[in-house]
Amino acid sequence: MTSTPDLPLSKRGCPVLHGESFAAHSPEVYQQLRKQGPAGWAEIAPGVHALVVTARRAAVDLLNDPATYAKDSRLWADLNSGKVPQDSPVLPLMAWRASVLYADAEDHTRLRWALDDCIARISPHRLREITRRSALTLIAGVAEKGEADMMADFADTLPLLVFAELLGCTSEMAGRMVRYAQAMISAGPQAAQGAIDYAGLLYELIQLRRQQPGDDLTSWMLGHDAGLSDEETLNQLYTTVGAGVIPTAAWVGWALHLLLRDDSYAGTLAAGTVTVRRALEKALWVRSPMANFSVHFARKDTTLHGVQVPAGVPVLISHAAANTDPALPADLGYDNRSHLAWSAGPHRCPAISQATVIAQTGLETALDQLWDMQLAVADDEIALRHGPFHQCPVAMPVTFRPKSAAAIQAAAAPSGGTA
Repeated sequence: MTSTPDLPLSKRGCPVLHGESFAAHSPEVYQQLRKQGPAGWAEIAPGVHALVVTARRAAVDLLNDPATYAKDSRLWADLNSGKVPQDSPVLPLMAWRASVLYADAEDHTRLRWALDDCIARISPHRLREITRRSALTLIAGVAEKGEADMMADFADTLPLLVFAELLGCTSEMAGRMVRYAQAMISAGPQAAQGAIDYAGLLYELIQLRRQQPGDDLTSWMLGHDAGLSDEETLNQLYTTVGAGVIPTAAWVGWALHLLLRDDSYAGTLAAGTVTVRRALEKALWVRSPMANFSVHFARKDTTLHGVQVPAGVPVLISHAAANTDPALPADLGYDNRSHLAWSAGPHRCPAISQATVIAQTGLETALDQLWDMQLAVADDEIALRHGPFHQCPVAMPVTFRPKSAAAIQAAAAPSGGTA
């Protein structure tokens, strides 16, 4: 396999989907992978290899074929044989847990039933209000400075604050949840400890809500007719937050970038919701927040569009590469929602509308309060995080005229209505 000098290869001669080079040159790395066919071998962490599907048609076929491909990562041959380092940064999101993300057949049906029912109980009005209040609190924290990093100061933390309240965390738990979840999802050296700490926090929360049930996701999950055990409840919540927070943060960041930098949106921010929603849709196509995930394992040796797929090997869907597949029609349009940012098939994201409410409400609130916000760096200065899973900016520096923090915080008071 040939490569350009700027793109390192693993010891096996595969493209590398982690580290600084991948973060800086992901489109070129996906092009490397495409040279292998609809799916290609890649190193997703030091010493950890997987097949990565880059062709949209092959991705859709795999995602809709649970008879051939399982989600159960206990089938992972290299992990079972000890070839995957126990401190590998990909394990917090790939190692098996008793949750819907890793379940198949009847187990998946039961766990998805509980998750879908509990998510459906979230009032859209309440979700908008929690998001608006959380967004205003974060904005108030930077308003008087006249500058902010809209990732660290806003997008990274906003969904965590929203999830903490939806889960029924106390204020002290919410603070720890932010720290632990960000460490876990980073896929960096601190990921393993973050996963341990976060699981411990969820165990505390489950014990609290068993004793003091509330109007929250944790209590609803514990009381659901599916009869989830404490372990299943913990892992359902772990997965829900782990798979939802950083992608939502990245989605907000990329949509904000489009709104502030893309000429097609220049002068149209006054259009409000319509413009924000258009930017959110385009971001899902061109900057899929979950770049590479939807991990599957072939139940037996098989082929995918002519590519050999051995049993027990992780097969990741590159949502980012599939959404930019050169085989797609050039005039498909970003308003077409056939992208794979939400995945597809039986494991398609169960919380699309809720994630959309968080992203859209957060963006609209930020743009309303920091109406003169401008990006403070050139596009080539926006670095991406180094992990294989998320296409997420490290930072999004902006400047604006200083605002009154007290006035913004006052606006965070509940707006009334039924929660």
